[in-house]
Amino acid sequence: MMRILLSNDDGVAASGLATLYNSLEGIGERIVYAPDRNSSGLSSSLTLGRPLRVTEHSNGFYSVDGTPADCVHLAVNALLENEPDVVVSGINHGANLGDDVLYSGTVGAALEGRFMGLPAIAVSACGKSEQSFLTAGRVVRDLLLRFESLSLPLGTLLNVNVPDLSYEQIKGLAVTRLGHRERAEKPVKVLDPRGKPAYWIAPVGKEQDAGEGTDFHAIAKGFVSVTPLQYDQTHHATLSQLSDWLGS
Repeated sequence: MMRILLSNDDGVAASGLATLYNSLEGIGERIVYAPDRNSSGLSSSLTLGRPLRVTEHSNGFYSVDGTPADCVHLAVNALLENEPDVVVSGINHGANLGDDVLYSGTVGAALEGRFMGLPAIAVSACGKSEQSFLTAGRVVRDLLLRFESLSLPLGTLLNVNVPDLSYEQIKGLAVTRLGHRERAEKPVKVLDPRGKPAYWIAPVGKEQDAGEGTDFHAIAKGFVSVTPLQYDQTHHATLSQLSDWLGS
Protein backbone atom coordinates (compact mmCIF):
# COMPACT_ATOMS: atom_id res chain seq x y z
CA MET A 1 0.00 0.00 0.00
CA MET A 2 1.27 3.47 -0.92
CA ARG A 3 2.40 5.65 2.00
CA ILE A 4 1.56 9.30 1.34
CA LEU A 5 3.02 12.14 3.41
CA LEU A 6 0.78 15.22 3.23
CA SER A 7 1.79 18.76 4.14
CA ASN A 8 0.92 22.33 3.12
CA ASP A 9 1.66 25.98 3.87
CA ASP A 10 -1.85 27.14 4.82
CA GLY A 11 -1.72 25.36 8.16
CA VAL A 12 -2.91 22.13 9.73
CA ALA A 13 -6.51 23.38 10.00
CA ALA A 14 -6.76 24.50 6.36
CA SER A 15 -9.73 23.34 4.28
CA GLY A 16 -7.53 22.42 1.33
CA LEU A 17 -5.49 19.98 3.43
CA ALA A 18 -8.62 18.32 4.85
CA THR A 19 -10.10 17.96 1.36
CA LEU A 20 -6.86 16.45 0.04
CA TYR A 21 -6.77 13.96 2.91
CA ASN A 22 -10.38 12.90 2.28
CA SER A 23 -9.88 12.70 -1.48
CA LEU A 24 -7.09 10.14 -1.11
CA GLU A 25 -9.05 7.73 1.07
CA GLY A 26 -8.59 4.13 0.02
CA ILE A 27 -5.48 4.51 -2.15
CA GLY A 28 -2.87 4.43 0.57
CA GLU A 29 -1.83 5.31 4.10
CA ARG A 30 -2.14 9.06 4.62
CA ILE A 31 0.15 10.80 7.13
CA VAL A 32 -0.19 14.52 7.83
CA TYR A 33 2.53 16.83 9.15
CA ALA A 34 1.68 20.49 8.54
CA PRO A 35 2.53 23.89 10.04
CA ASP A 36 0.55 24.92 13.09
CA ARG A 37 -0.36 28.23 11.40
CA ASN A 38 -0.52 29.85 7.99
CA SER A 39 3.01 29.80 6.59
CA SER A 40 2.47 31.09 3.07
CA GLY A 41 5.46 32.65 1.34
CA LEU A 42 8.11 30.85 3.40
CA SER A 43 9.47 28.94 0.41
CA SER A 44 12.05 26.30 1.44
CA SER A 45 13.15 27.98 4.66
CA LEU A 46 14.13 25.81 7.64
CA THR A 47 14.00 26.80 11.31
CA LEU A 48 17.56 26.70 12.64
CA GLY A 49 17.53 29.02 15.67
CA ARG A 50 15.27 27.03 18.01
CA PRO A 51 13.92 23.50 18.50
CA LEU A 52 10.70 22.40 16.82
CA ARG A 53 7.67 21.05 18.66
CA VAL A 54 5.12 18.57 17.31
CA THR A 55 1.48 18.35 18.38
CA GLU A 56 -0.94 15.51 17.62
CA HIS A 57 -4.54 16.56 16.94
CA SER A 58 -7.80 14.71 17.54
CA ASN A 59 -8.19 13.93 13.81
CA GLY A 60 -4.79 12.21 13.70
CA PHE A 61 -3.02 15.11 11.97
CA TYR A 62 0.28 16.38 13.36
CA SER A 63 1.30 20.03 13.43
CA VAL A 64 4.79 21.49 13.69
CA ASP A 65 5.54 24.98 15.00
CA GLY A 66 7.74 25.66 12.01
CA THR A 67 7.81 26.06 8.25
CA PRO A 68 6.36 23.77 5.56
CA ALA A 69 9.85 22.48 4.77
CA ASP A 70 10.42 21.86 8.50
CA CYS A 71 7.35 19.61 8.55
CA VAL A 72 8.57 17.36 5.74
CA HIS A 73 12.18 17.40 6.93
CA LEU A 74 11.22 16.43 10.47
CA ALA A 75 8.68 13.78 9.42
CA VAL A 76 11.03 12.00 7.02
CA ASN A 77 14.28 12.38 8.98
CA ALA A 78 13.08 11.86 12.54
CA LEU A 79 9.46 10.94 13.13
CA LEU A 80 8.34 8.30 10.65
CA GLU A 81 9.48 4.74 11.21
CA ASN A 82 9.06 3.97 7.50
CA GLU A 83 9.68 6.52 4.74
CA PRO A 84 6.70 7.59 2.65
CA ASP A 85 6.49 6.64 -1.02
CA VAL A 86 5.48 10.12 -2.09
CA VAL A 87 5.11 13.63 -0.63
CA VAL A 88 2.06 15.69 -1.61
CA SER A 89 1.90 19.33 -0.55
CA GLY A 90 -1.42 21.20 -0.70
CA ILE A 91 -4.12 21.78 -1.60
CA ASN A 92 -2.93 25.38 -1.61
CA HIS A 93 -5.54 28.11 -1.18
CA GLY A 94 -4.83 29.89 -4.47
CA ALA A 95 -2.65 29.40 -7.53
CA ASN A 96 1.13 28.90 -7.60
CA LEU A 97 1.89 29.89 -11.17
CA GLY A 98 5.01 31.30 -12.82
CA ASP A 99 7.31 33.16 -10.45
CA ASP A 100 5.04 32.30 -7.50
CA VAL A 101 6.94 29.02 -7.09
CA LEU A 102 10.02 30.93 -5.85
CA TYR A 103 8.12 32.06 -2.75
CA SER A 104 5.59 29.28 -2.25
CA GLY A 105 5.68 27.27 0.95
CA THR A 106 3.55 24.68 -0.82
CA VAL A 107 6.29 24.15 -3.37
CA GLY A 108 8.90 24.41 -0.59
CA ALA A 109 7.39 21.44 1.27
CA ALA A 110 7.34 19.34 -1.90
CA LEU A 111 10.89 20.42 -2.71
CA GLU A 112 12.06 19.31 0.72
CA GLY A 113 10.57 15.89 0.03
CA ARG A 114 12.52 15.76 -3.22
CA PHE A 115 15.70 16.77 -1.36
CA MET A 116 15.07 13.65 0.73
CA GLY A 117 15.01 11.58 -2.46
CA LEU A 118 11.23 11.11 -2.50
CA PRO A 119 8.84 11.72 -5.41
CA ALA A 120 6.89 14.90 -4.70
CA ILE A 121 3.89 16.86 -5.94
CA ALA A 122 2.83 20.41 -5.06
CA VAL A 123 -0.84 21.06 -5.80
CA SER A 124 -2.72 24.35 -5.80
CA ALA A 125 -6.35 25.25 -6.45
CA CYS A 126 -6.81 28.43 -8.48
CA GLY A 127 -9.94 29.21 -6.48
CA LYS A 128 -10.75 29.04 -2.79
CA SER A 129 -14.25 27.57 -2.92
CA GLU A 130 -15.20 24.10 -1.72
CA GLN A 131 -15.78 23.10 -5.35
CA SER A 132 -12.26 24.19 -6.28
CA PHE A 133 -10.72 22.07 -3.51
CA LEU A 134 -12.89 19.05 -4.38
CA THR A 135 -11.81 19.27 -8.03
CA ALA A 136 -8.14 19.55 -7.07
CA GLY A 137 -8.50 16.59 -4.72
CA ARG A 138 -9.90 14.40 -7.48
CA VAL A 139 -7.10 15.48 -9.83
CA VAL A 140 -4.44 14.51 -7.26
CA ARG A 141 -6.16 11.17 -6.73
CA ASP A 142 -6.09 10.54 -10.49
CA LEU A 143 -2.37 11.40 -10.63
CA LEU A 144 -1.42 9.20 -7.70
CA LEU A 145 -3.32 6.22 -9.08
CA ARG A 146 -0.87 6.17 -11.99
CA PHE A 147 2.12 7.78 -10.28
CA GLU A 148 4.08 4.54 -9.92
CA SER A 149 4.44 4.37 -13.70
CA LEU A 150 6.21 7.77 -13.77
CA SER A 151 9.96 7.87 -13.19
CA LEU A 152 10.97 11.49 -12.68
CA PRO A 153 14.63 12.49 -12.97
CA LEU A 154 16.44 13.09 -9.70
CA GLY A 155 15.86 16.60 -8.45
CA THR A 156 12.54 16.98 -10.27
CA LEU A 157 9.06 17.42 -8.81
CA LEU A 158 5.63 18.25 -10.19
CA ASN A 159 3.87 21.58 -9.67
CA VAL A 160 0.16 21.09 -10.32
CA ASN A 161 -2.38 23.91 -10.61
CA VAL A 162 -6.09 23.20 -10.98
CA PRO A 163 -8.52 25.74 -12.51
CA ASP A 164 -11.52 26.96 -10.52
CA LEU A 165 -13.97 24.63 -12.25
CA SER A 166 -15.97 21.53 -11.42
CA TYR A 167 -14.21 18.23 -12.13
CA GLU A 168 -16.53 17.63 -15.09
CA GLN A 169 -15.63 21.00 -16.62
CA ILE A 170 -11.87 20.34 -16.64
CA LYS A 171 -10.71 20.08 -20.26
CA GLY A 172 -7.73 17.85 -19.53
CA LEU A 173 -4.15 17.87 -18.33
CA ALA A 174 -1.53 20.12 -19.94
CA VAL A 175 2.22 19.74 -19.51
CA THR A 176 3.49 23.30 -19.15
CA ARG A 177 6.46 25.52 -18.42
CA LEU A 178 6.44 28.34 -15.89
CA GLY A 179 5.17 31.66 -17.12
CA HIS A 180 6.41 34.94 -15.70
CA ARG A 181 4.89 37.95 -14.00
CA GLU A 182 5.59 41.65 -14.22
CA ARG A 183 7.38 43.35 -11.35
CA ALA A 184 5.24 43.47 -8.21
CA GLU A 185 3.52 46.66 -7.16
CA LYS A 186 5.28 48.89 -4.63
CA PRO A 187 4.75 48.05 -0.96
CA VAL A 188 1.91 49.94 0.70
CA LYS A 189 3.04 52.33 3.42
CA VAL A 190 0.87 52.61 6.53
CA LEU A 191 1.26 54.17 9.97
CA ASP A 192 1.04 52.10 13.13
CA PRO A 193 -0.95 53.36 16.17
CA ARG A 194 2.16 55.19 17.38
CA GLY A 195 2.57 57.00 14.08
CA LYS A 196 5.57 54.98 12.95
CA PRO A 197 5.73 53.84 9.30
CA ALA A 198 5.15 50.19 8.37
CA TYR A 199 4.80 48.45 5.02
CA TRP A 200 2.50 45.84 3.51
CA ILE A 201 4.03 43.78 0.70
CA ALA A 202 1.82 44.40 -2.34
CA PRO A 203 0.20 41.66 -4.47
CA VAL A 204 2.20 39.86 -7.13
CA GLY A 205 2.62 41.45 -10.54
CA LYS A 206 0.33 40.85 -13.49
CA GLU A 207 0.99 38.10 -16.02
CA GLN A 208 3.74 39.04 -18.47
CA ASP A 209 4.76 35.79 -20.16
CA ALA A 210 1.47 33.90 -20.30
CA GLY A 211 1.40 32.57 -23.87
CA GLU A 212 0.66 29.10 -25.16
CA GLY A 213 2.66 26.44 -23.34
CA THR A 214 2.77 28.31 -20.02
CA ASP A 215 0.99 27.36 -16.83
CA PHE A 216 -0.95 30.65 -16.99
CA HIS A 217 -2.30 29.81 -20.43
CA ALA A 218 -3.35 26.28 -19.45
CA ILE A 219 -5.35 27.53 -16.46
CA ALA A 220 -7.00 30.27 -18.53
CA LYS A 221 -8.13 27.63 -21.05
CA GLY A 222 -9.58 25.31 -18.39
CA PHE A 223 -6.76 22.74 -18.26
CA VAL A 224 -4.90 21.40 -15.24
CA SER A 225 -1.32 22.68 -15.46
CA VAL A 226 1.42 20.12 -14.68
CA THR A 227 4.89 21.67 -14.62
CA PRO A 228 8.09 19.74 -13.88
CA LEU A 229 10.34 21.78 -11.57
CA GLN A 230 13.99 21.17 -10.72
CA TYR A 231 16.00 22.33 -7.75
CA ASP A 232 19.22 22.68 -9.76
CA GLN A 233 19.08 26.43 -10.41
CA THR A 234 22.35 26.52 -12.37
CA HIS A 235 21.95 28.38 -15.68
CA HIS A 236 23.98 25.85 -17.65
CA ALA A 237 23.89 27.81 -20.93
CA THR A 238 25.84 30.65 -19.25
CA LEU A 239 28.70 28.53 -17.88
CA SER A 240 30.95 28.88 -20.94
CA GLN A 241 30.24 32.60 -21.27
CA LEU A 242 31.11 33.12 -17.60
CA SER A 243 34.30 31.09 -18.00
CA ASP A 244 35.38 33.28 -20.92
CA TRP A 245 34.61 36.42 -18.91
CA LEU A 246 36.73 35.21 -16.00
CA GLY A 247 39.47 34.02 -18.32
CA SER A 248 39.35 30.45 -17.04
